[in-house]
Amino acid sequence: MKYSRRRLLGVLWLLLLAFLGFLLLRSCGSDRTAAAATNEQRVAYLNSLGWQVEPEPVETLSLTLPKELEEPYLSYNVLQRAQGFDLEPCCGKTVERCTYTVKNHPSGKVCQADLYICGGEIAAGDILCTGEGGFIAPLAFPKDA
Repeated sequence: MKYSRRRLLGVLWLLLLAFLGFLLLRSCGSDRTAAAATNEQRVAYLNSLGWQVEPEPVETLSLTLPKELEEPYLSYNVLQRAQGFDLEPCCGKTVERCTYTVKNHPSGKVCQADLYICGGEIAAGDILCTGEGGFIAPLAFPKDA
């Protein structure tokens, strides 16, 4: 079978575009896999989201996730998936939770930022405000602030 040069170039362009699309999709999904092996990286990540936090965590602890997520992890993971994270790959592994005091929450409440680190990358995170009217929210800085 004989192919024209034009048709061959068209097929090659389509393959190139498909490959570039694949790379683009991979990079879009990886924006939440921020490096977090050091305290400086974790603080810089929170700052990049708009949070001003105390430079040292108020608490750092290690915990081992169950091999399969059960409550309350299942409900928590719904929040995580909505913001581009997922605890599923960390099941059965030890994760580190680093808690930082938030200094600029728009509500004026005393809040904390929790980052869950697995394999040197952020696997989950939240903003938690305790006390009366407390809540848990995604890491994104509130847009209506």
